[in-house]
Amino acid sequence: MKRFSRLAALAAIMVIGSFNAQAAEEYDPAKVSDSLKSIFQFGSAQTKQALNANTVTLITGTIGGTYVQFGADLSSMLDDGNKLRVLPIVGRGSVQSIADILFLQGVDLGVVRADTLDYLERKGFAHDIKKQFTYVTKLYNEEMQVIAPLAVRNLRDLDGKRVSVDLPDGGTFVTALTTFERLGLNASNFRYIEQRIAMEKLKKGELDAVIVVGGKPYKSVTNFVNDGRFHLVNVDYERPLQADYLPATLTSKDYPNLIADGDKVDTIAVPAVLAAYNWAPNTDRYRKLTLFVDAFFTKFPALQNPPFHPKWKEVSLSAPLAGWQRLPVATKWLESHSMEGTAGATTRDRFDDFLNKNASAKSVSDADRETLFKQFQAWEAEKGGGRARQR
Repeated sequence: MKRFSRLAALAAIMVIGSFNAQAAEEYDPAKVSDSLKSIFQFGSAQTKQALNANTVTLITGTIGGTYVQFGADLSSMLDDGNKLRVLPIVGRGSVQSIADILFLQGVDLGVVRADTLDYLERKGFAHDIKKQFTYVTKLYNEEMQVIAPLAVRNLRDLDGKRVSVDLPDGGTFVTALTTFERLGLNASNFRYIEQRIAMEKLKKGELDAVIVVGGKPYKSVTNFVNDGRFHLVNVDYERPLQADYLPATLTSKDYPNLIADGDKVDTIAVPAVLAAYNWAPNTDRYRKLTLFVDAFFTKFPALQNPPFHPKWKEVSLSAPLAGWQRLPVATKWLESHSMEGTAGATTRDRFDDFLNKNASAKSVSDADRETLFKQFQAWEAEKGGGRARQR
């Protein structure tokens, strides 16, 4: 009997010990996955090859910007063990990212601004550069946010003034400079200062304005501590801007620190683009882009819900991008996956249908028609309309 009791007690201890071991394993805060354990213990040249084979590298933007948050969202949603890994890299802005996509080893994709390639060609820095790029999808519209003292009422008040446009090689200075040139404003006093430093200089009176171009709500603008002396300035959608940009609106919900409750500020916006080098279809780099596109487009609907960035709600996978060629595998994916209702139609289709239903639209000139189309695009983005939905 005593022997039986000792055996029972021993069994109980073993069971409890086993349970505790399982609990410790389950809740171990320092646990390393089995796949990484294998890499550390048995890694070889073949392991290195396998890890690199399905890793897609994405150049994003500066810390605190929307590009970085989009890169983190894609990595979180699309990573699938050894099948696919999305590796975001903090970048230095749109101009630098274009150079990185072209020349930096291992960079497969990047988020850039739609007006940057045109700027590089217009200034003579590049020739036929668009032929070297493809786009996976147009992303969202990036709004111009101009922080200035209350005395500054619109962009024209900053003619020749001390305006910070972020660091060189980024995208903000491209959009700011293009806007000033289009409006005939003097940009000779532009200052290239990192945004956080620039905003402190603005408060001290060392600058007349800070321009930020990025998807609202933009972190550095949200974090701007306003003592009541500053606001966001109107950027009117004047005709010289309509060939390059879209109309947009900022509200007190976007920036309660800079816009009074219930008020709004008119501004302009420029599309952000998920771009890639124009790889030939028979290359390994193109194969990796194919893996990325299939995972991204398939899981795209989930990105339009919390906790991901609210700007995902503006993205329409099927939206065309004038002057750009789409990555062929992205085009094939969209063609092979039917869409529901009007979401399958392009923005242009919906716009033409809208005009056809309005008799007064017959007298609209071609130039005004294009202006109206841009406004229609902006309206759809603001409402979150036209987003592709998978069956």
